[in-house]
Amino acid sequence: MKGFKLGAVNIKNGLFLAPMAGVTDRYFRRLCASYGAEYAVTEMVSAKALCYEKRAIRASAPARTAPLAFVDPESIPTAVQIFGSEPSFMAEAAKMLSDSSYRGASGAIPAAIDINMGCPVKKVVSCGEGSALMKDPALAGKIVEAVKMATHLPVTVKIRAGWDKNSINAVEMAKTLEAAGADAICVHGRTREQFYAPSSENGIIFDVKKAVKIPVIGNGDINTVEDALRMYSETGCDGIMLARGILGNPWLFAEIRAAINNESYSPPSAAEKINVAIEHTRSVINEKGEGAVAAAKGQLAWYVKGIRGAADARNRIMSADTFSEMEKILLEVAKNTHEV
Repeated sequence: MKGFKLGAVNIKNGLFLAPMAGVTDRYFRRLCASYGAEYAVTEMVSAKALCYEKRAIRASAPARTAPLAFVDPESIPTAVQIFGSEPSFMAEAAKMLSDSSYRGASGAIPAAIDINMGCPVKKVVSCGEGSALMKDPALAGKIVEAVKMATHLPVTVKIRAGWDKNSINAVEMAKTLEAAGADAICVHGRTREQFYAPSSENGIIFDVKKAVKIPVIGNGDINTVEDALRMYSETGCDGIMLARGILGNPWLFAEIRAAINNESYSPPSAAEKINVAIEHTRSVINEKGEGAVAAAKGQLAWYVKGIRGAADARNRIMSADTFSEMEKILLEVAKNTHEV
């Protein structure tokens, strides 16, 4: 297996946690780190929002964007991902993140600045941002150049295979971004048109790896250890980025790490899964309040998948109004596994 160095960070096994809005907050990043994730990327941050909040006239105006850019100094190296389509705003945001001068800053400096050129959602691409930049490699290159000039940190970019089946241009895009100064590229093997289906194409990642000299991280459909090893073998990539495959299954990092290093691996018991689910959710709600209960329901449903009584537990969790109710349901499930 590969692994590589990004800036001052040595990523031995190449195990990355992908940015997922509403999921990969500081608590989930810390949890995945405990099971072997070596590097993480924050939920995406609007460059323009970060800039506008800094310029706010009223000092009392809330800094709503800052929490998304939080970097936990006690966790794994973490890049902050920004999105936007205007080089000036992207550069300004990168500079503020690099010296922790934005409003509400925590003081911790990220390991890198990551640029989102892969998000497929309509509200992002309709503004010419995210994967819409796949249609304009020249502008994408200008954004990377501007960000590189504004920061002393490594600059990485997340791209897709292309915009649609008639414009597969990941190789052209990767070459442009490398020339503009990108230090690494993550490639999701689907077009924007495909969103998250059908299957991701490892051949596209292979083509990008052949075309550039900078590290390439493979992303898409890594749901099992076999998927991870296949990604490495079929693409020659330097690292892999896990996303939906670790929802409710942060142990996948440990399983992949063990396989890479020819070590034994023991899967978690049902009781361990439930205990981790409870602690994860408690941490989030303690920080964000009971208002986070709705989002927590989905996370808890992921954890109980495959456990006896999971279907009934999911239905009851979705009907619960408080964390206490959800915790009670999970403890009942754990008891019925005869493992606690």
